[in-house]
Amino acid sequence: MAAQACLWSLFVSLLTLALALAPLASANSEGDALYTFRRSLSDPDNVLQSWDPTLVNPCTWFHISCNQDNRVTRVDLGNSNLSGHLVPELGKLENLQYLELYNNNIEGTIPPELGNLKNLISLDLYNNNISGIIPPSLGLLKSLVFLRLNNNKLTGPIPRALVGVRSLKVVDVSSNNLCGTIPMGGPFEHIPLNNFENNPRLEGPELLGLANYDTNCY
Repeated sequence: MAAQACLWSLFVSLLTLALALAPLASANSEGDALYTFRRSLSDPDNVLQSWDPTLVNPCTWFHISCNQDNRVTRVDLGNSNLSGHLVPELGKLENLQYLELYNNNIEGTIPPELGNLKNLISLDLYNNNISGIIPPSLGLLKSLVFLRLNNNKLTGPIPRALVGVRSLKVVDVSSNNLCGTIPMGGPFEHIPLNNFENNPRLEGPELLGLANYDTNCY
């Protein structure tokens, strides 16, 4: 009986330790993801100098905010003179609410993995040089309120999946090279048409008889 009690005590101690370390492991995983992002960027003004992967978690880094569990909730790097590209690892920041990367020189495409950010409220990538399509996976972001992708080099259609994001209040995809038609219904009923302007190949709202919705335009 004494041996069983000792084993049980050891098990409880190990379980308690594992539960205590779980947030740290998650934070380290998020730090790894952010450091991968850092390595993809050129940072002439050294705004990412504090992003040190040897620290316990990234919550002490500048331009990063965390919740009480040391999970990353905000990445704020607007107006930072960064160039480079986005990385799929950003999709691992499960508690992220704000991804602010506006007014930089970021190129490349929007990773479909950003659709994993189920808590994301604001995705601000405007005023960059981002190309490729708007990933349909962004339609999985059911907490998204602000989607600002204007002033980039995006092509292809506006994903019809975004109609199902009922939380959306602001969508701005103006000044790109999008094509097809503007989705209607859901949040798009309240988005002003000037948020879609300066897309020479974008034909008009799909339900106003101006054009048929065409997902094959690229």
